[in-house]
Amino acid sequence: MDKGLERVRWRSRRGLLELDIVLGRFIDKHYAQLDEAGKQAFEALLDMPDNPLWDMIAGRAERGVQEATHGEQQALLEKIRAV
Repeated sequence: MDKGLERVRWRSRRGLLELDIVLGRFIDKHYAQLDEAGKQAFEALLDMPDNPLWDMIAGRAERGVQEATHGEQQALLEKIRAV
């Protein structure tokens, strides 16, 4: 297995079961097709604490937080939500 993919899978293991499931499915279906900018945006999402990240994925984040998210991250959030 690719070391980078293995590291991302490990970082995607979270304290919230919902995040584990959704992020794991996203990695299985879409991560390999991401370009370098997409992978960096995904890494930035993984740097977030669990609850704010889950709120963003679930569409419950405050409007200011959603608007502050970069375009690449917004596109990723849409893909993650669709999984």
